[in-house]
Amino acid sequence: MSWRRAPYLLPLIAFVALAVYLSRGLAPGYNPELLPSALIDKPAPSFDLAGLKGEARLSNQAFADEIVFVNFFASWCVPCRAESPVLMDLARRDVIVLYGIDYKDKPEDAEKFLQQYGDPYRRIGVDENGRTAIDFGAYGVPETYAIDRTGRIRWRHVGPLTADVVTKEILPLLRELGAS
Repeated sequence: MSWRRAPYLLPLIAFVALAVYLSRGLAPGYNPELLPSALIDKPAPSFDLAGLKGEARLSNQAFADEIVFVNFFASWCVPCRAESPVLMDLARRDVIVLYGIDYKDKPEDAEKFLQQYGDPYRRIGVDENGRTAIDFGAYGVPETYAIDRTGRIRWRHVGPLTADVVTKEILPLLRELGAS
């Protein structure tokens, strides 16, 4: 092989290397929704947020000694609208204790959202600058965390909750954690 052909082979080699690298994301078993969380089995971050609609503040002290779910949502979030019926059903059936954190949203927009889609939350905190979401390691909204009685994060779900997630993940987790 002559060195004169080498410049023509470099783009081919670069293309093959890029194709191999990108194909890893398409490999069987790869699921982009399974985003790892460094906080699983670690204490939930401390936070103290203003309450929505002038309600009491929301802090992680509000749910000491109980199993709770914390759901990050926003009025501008289309998937949050999609998960709303599932959250309302969980609240109506009293399956979980659910707290909401309104992420980077105007409180008046969040209030309109809850009027339109329902309010399944026991209490809602306003995370206007996104600091609490960052502390939790949230990638976006919606995102839901389960916190056990000791204050440790035990589960995380990225994206909207569905009936399938409730059946296959949340209900078994509640049994595992000894929820009544």
